Amino acid sequence: MKKVLILAYDFPPYVSVGAQRPYSWLLYFKENGLCPIVITRQWYNKFGNHLDYIAPSISNNIITDVNSFGTVIKTPYFPNLSNKLMLKYGAKKFVILRKIISAFFELFQYFFKIGPKSQIYFAAKKYIEENEVSCIIATGEPFVLFSYASLLSRNFKIPWVADYRDPWSQDKSRGNNFFRKKLDIILEKRIVNTASFVSTVSEFFKSQIQFSVPSKRIEIIQNGFESENLKAIEGINQFNKCLTIGFVGTIYKWHPFEIFLKTINEFLEANPNKNINIRLYGTNLTHEQVSAYTAKYSALKERIILFHKLQNIELLKKMAEDNLMLLFNYYSYMGTKIYDYLAVRRKILFCFKEDKEAQKLKFDYYNMELINDSEINLQEELLLETNAGIIIKDSIHLKSILHDLYNEFEKDGEIVCNSRGIEKYSRKKHAEIFAKKIKQISN
Repeated sequence: MKKVLILAYDFPPYVSVGAQRPYSWLLYFKENGLCPIVITRQWYNKFGNHLDYIAPSISNNIITDVNSFGTVIKTPYFPNLSNKLMLKYGAKKFVILRKIISAFFELFQYFFKIGPKSQIYFAAKKYIEENEVSCIIATGEPFVLFSYASLLSRNFKIPWVADYRDPWSQDKSRGNNFFRKKLDIILEKRIVNTASFVSTVSEFFKSQIQFSVPSKRIEIIQNGFESENLKAIEGINQFNKCLTIGFVGTIYKWHPFEIFLKTINEFLEANPNKNINIRLYGTNLTHEQVSAYTAKYSALKERIILFHKLQNIELLKKMAEDNLMLLFNYYSYMGTKIYDYLAVRRKILFCFKEDKEAQKLKFDYYNMELINDSEINLQEELLLETNAGIIIKDSIHLKSILHDLYNEFEKDGEIVCNSRGIEKYSRKKHAEIFAKKIKQISN
């Protein structure tokens, strides 16, 4: 069976949407004729928040786990000085110094094997020297993994695949620095052009990447939900005492989160006998920020509930208790949380299609450049195809929908979701498609 080396920085037990993509390859490649060998870093979820990303590993040695699916090689993580200062003194100390140190490693890691991520390269090189490998996959970001895969490919004559979970040089969230932007463009073209082909998650991302590397073949390997985990939520019923709306993941500046809260607050003020809770899973909000919102919107006091990051199965169990799931408009790209929303079969509130305040937030903060002013509404198309949610126009429409949904909740004790055709969005199916394409180039 052909061995495929997978360079994946995010990987379970680290809790991130990016970790689930390579994890699905570990689970399903073997049944599709490939033996997966994952090179990642050691994760321990000590803090349950963003600090886990820079926390040192418990072991200074490589840990190798072999199971029936494949092999996971976990490299030690040694924080750089910026990370150490952050861990010891917090985010408000030595800010400028930490930025300088981080910028140094961010730049020079592409030219020298330095920094916390370099252990993945050394472990991959050692494995290839001792074993026959048919293909290398690097999934980014961090995009320095592409550089590692390209170098290993050249030195050992092994084809490699550049897997983009997000665009590289086209992503505005990577900063507006002119030099950084130009460097990203140069690095992306030089490195990715050495790949046998490129894979990414959607047609829109494909158009973004094709703009940077026009000569490369790009395949769409969508994200999805983990169908095996759905067994864990069988028999879990929705809350029937309080209408509960769940939201998973990061809240970005361009998300109309406060518009949503304001609308819920107005609904509760107008209907004091109604009972609505909002449950936030693994968000970037602090308890202090939530307190600031509830001070401003008094009807929401003690109605916003924060949960730390949870492993996927535990997260699905919590989501299955909710009556509704909140999904913000990602405009030109799909995002990842929508697939888990589909999996738990809870009706999705899509906010918003054309709210004026939300559009202003998009204009000010949206992190993705549009090619030729294109506008693709992938989430909306998926919700319509699967009948999984309600496309909400604006805050006024949301208030009207809340009345209808609350009446249904009071009458039936639940909110029905009559979704259809979601099976084709499982990660197992997409891993099968990816494996076929990998075998073509490894031949």
